[in-house]
Amino acid sequence: MVGDAVERVPVALPMVPAVSPGGEEIASVEATASGGRRCSLRYMGKERPYYGRKKVETGAKKQVVRKRAKLDFGKQVSEAPSASFRSDELVDLNTGGGVEGEAVLNGGGGNVANGEGGDRDQTGPGKSAQARVKETLRAFNSHYLHFVQEEEQRFKQVGAKLSKVPKSSNPKRGGGCEEDVKRASKRPDLKAISKMIETGTVLYPEKRMGHLPGIDAGHQFYSRAEMVVVGLHSHWLNGIDYMGQSYAKLEQYKGYKFPLAVCIVLSGMYEDDLDNSENIVYTGQGGHDLLGNKHQIRDQKMERGNLALKNSMENCLPVRVVRGHESASSYCGKVYTYDGLYKVDSYWAEKGISGFTVFKYQLKRLEAQPRLMTGQVRFARSQAPTSISELQGLVCPDISGGQETFPIPATNIVDDPPVAPTGFTYQKSLQVAGNLKIPANAVGCKCKRYCIDPRTCACASLNGSDFPYVHKDGGRLVEAKAVVFECGPNCGCSIDCVNRTSQQGLKYRLEVFRTLNKGWAVRSWDTIPSGAPVCEYTGILRKTDDVENVSENNYIFDIDCLQTMQGLDGREIKTASVISLSSAAWGYLFSYQLYDKKSEVPEYCIDAGSIGNVARFINHSCQPNLFVQCVLSSHHDIKMAKIMLFAADTIPPLQELTYDYGYALDSVVGRDGKIIKMPCYCGAVDCRKRLY
Repeated sequence: MVGDAVERVPVALPMVPAVSPGGEEIASVEATASGGRRCSLRYMGKERPYYGRKKVETGAKKQVVRKRAKLDFGKQVSEAPSASFRSDELVDLNTGGGVEGEAVLNGGGGNVANGEGGDRDQTGPGKSAQARVKETLRAFNSHYLHFVQEEEQRFKQVGAKLSKVPKSSNPKRGGGCEEDVKRASKRPDLKAISKMIETGTVLYPEKRMGHLPGIDAGHQFYSRAEMVVVGLHSHWLNGIDYMGQSYAKLEQYKGYKFPLAVCIVLSGMYEDDLDNSENIVYTGQGGHDLLGNKHQIRDQKMERGNLALKNSMENCLPVRVVRGHESASSYCGKVYTYDGLYKVDSYWAEKGISGFTVFKYQLKRLEAQPRLMTGQVRFARSQAPTSISELQGLVCPDISGGQETFPIPATNIVDDPPVAPTGFTYQKSLQVAGNLKIPANAVGCKCKRYCIDPRTCACASLNGSDFPYVHKDGGRLVEAKAVVFECGPNCGCSIDCVNRTSQQGLKYRLEVFRTLNKGWAVRSWDTIPSGAPVCEYTGILRKTDDVENVSENNYIFDIDCLQTMQGLDGREIKTASVISLSSAAWGYLFSYQLYDKKSEVPEYCIDAGSIGNVARFINHSCQPNLFVQCVLSSHHDIKMAKIMLFAADTIPPLQELTYDYGYALDSVVGRDGKIIKMPCYCGAVDCRKRLY
């Protein structure tokens, strides 16, 4: 049976085996306090982790910005052309008006090359530069998935047309179907770039030299398009990004010789490239056949990017270097790592392997930068394990006891002796308290096997006449919504229907691991693409009043989707996604007394204190990489909605999974009636310093 909670009381379930018994369980939140409750969204004065199209901010927040010395980089170079620069001296070239030319130097506020300081971008009110980079990438992924959705719908429509054409008919007279199939479709990532340029949401639209705020050495990108929208490298195809002659007209650039290179990408496009990490022999641009076999077919010319690298050497200006590596985790087949600043040491022309003239550039990495994340076409960073046998500190081979698609091991290299997570029973599905009654199953759609046409699918009509997911990467949520209506037990489609994406179990290999100051935590061995479902938050569905007096339980998750839609208690209402709901969806929600004044407090919650799944170990972060999504399938009572955790970003292997617990500050009260304050140890740049 496919659907949400099953009406039953969990009894006699097997306990999780512990390798080292006797250790006291430490909750995945930082400490224990009476009345601490998680919820789906943040409260007033805090923003929900952004995922989707960004709304214009109206309120300015207080901001503390370190003072940094500014001086005219152009004059400095023109007067001393032989000067050498260290990466910890040069932050970026940026004027207050958004045009390059004025150097922002480190004025005692930390080493930017090492990610220590210089992280506040004055163009963003109260937000760190890292947060702005993350927001920009989330906006790009949202646009990208929308265009993927458009393309999937186009193929479905073309397929439907072709299915109606008799096989015996002449394809040239197929009523335009053949032309529809052959029509060139612009790539979704390129459409997303165009959209962000059109809307003015590219993070650094003007070209800059040196490090960009918020992008430290080691930052990974999962396509060339991502680098374009943040401004690291402004072209999705060319290997050399440079400032053209238009910059020579600016006062700040008098004395420079243009064009000037700002960034290069090493991705194995040329047969003459030689990359030995700290030293690079880079082949200039032009002259290869663009067919992917890397062969030169004509001589290169000293122009455009080639001339820009030569001028950068003569002006003693550093160049950003990005390395691309083969990766199955990216839709383009590569992952790109920013490896820091290099200086062009020398250049020469020679006959290449194919017998044509090529320009070679010797680049050397500047000193005082973090060690390289990439080596000679390989990652130097620690790799995710491929099997449980490779794990250090293994204390439990599978905390799920075989219930999940993949085993979920637990590791502990912190405690001595190491202990396993104990004190709970693993249950992959949501359980229901005995005094609750789940609403009757919804009518469902009449689709057969798969839901294909959103115009005829009853479930799609509830989501605003479109499916909330795309098929790509096994199902990804296009954007966060107030509520997602999935197909349920009375629908005619099968479990692998795209509109059942959150019901298809774990799709990524997860590991529970012990931390130094946050108890247990969760990470993935696989890359998780943005919008992908990670797991459901399971436990026992209870009435909120029934657990109001339960103390020392930090695993209570209030189902406050209804309060969020209404903007109650200071919650940020998701206006756009609420408006997108169809009239039929509003009918369902009104039938459950959507605007009942008594609904200001969540009526139901999920108690994962004694029973739950891997989600109970996922920690809080002030800059999370997951977001909470309410989902309805078997029934349509939003007060009992299923709580799902989705990826807000593309999450690389071994990065800790986190979401915002949504605690209101000063909301937790102890037995003595005094407010309990708990520090936050998430380590985020924009950490609020308190969990509640």
